[in-house]
Amino acid sequence: MIRESFWNLYVPGCAEHYLAHTIRTHSDFIPELDLVLEKDGQIIGNVMYTKAKLTDEQGNEKTILTFGPVCIRPQFQRLGYSKLLLEKSFTIAKQLNYEAIVIFGMPSNYVSRGFEGCYKYHVSMDETYYTAMLVKELVPKILEDHTWSYQESPALEIDLSLVEEYDRKFPPLKKLWQASQEEFDIISKSIIKS
Repeated sequence: MIRESFWNLYVPGCAEHYLAHTIRTHSDFIPELDLVLEKDGQIIGNVMYTKAKLTDEQGNEKTILTFGPVCIRPQFQRLGYSKLLLEKSFTIAKQLNYEAIVIFGMPSNYVSRGFEGCYKYHVSMDETYYTAMLVKELVPKILEDHTWSYQESPALEIDLSLVEEYDRKFPPLKKLWQASQEEFDIISKSIIKS
């Protein structure tokens, strides 16, 4: 399902299904936030979370969350299922006492879920504010009055040379270029200047 959802979306082929395969063995993976969505006995969606970290200007660290991959089977996309899945995950995350989520994604996919640009919250990576870096406070104003540096979990670092080998376990799919890949490339490399 993950492979089908991401195939040719951001790059020719995809690596998200391999990430889902490897992420579960990492200590930053949060099993309570590995959620699936079912419809008529069929799994149609999934979201997975890992811990991440914010460090303020004084060196104080805050454990937060990031999610990914998150997917809905293509035939069920744009029908509100992603909203249901994410909203449920936000509720559980709050119950687990997490205060914020930082992700990298297409803003058009996540602003309606309460995510906002990282610049608004003074959250950067290597002092750079990326357009695709989005923040959601689960506890209002928890990030206020600080400047934050974001560090994602090493769980999200994958060996791309192993993706091809893993992909051979599945029926072959053709790698193609799509306009969505160029759009993602532009957004993921663009930065916000103050």
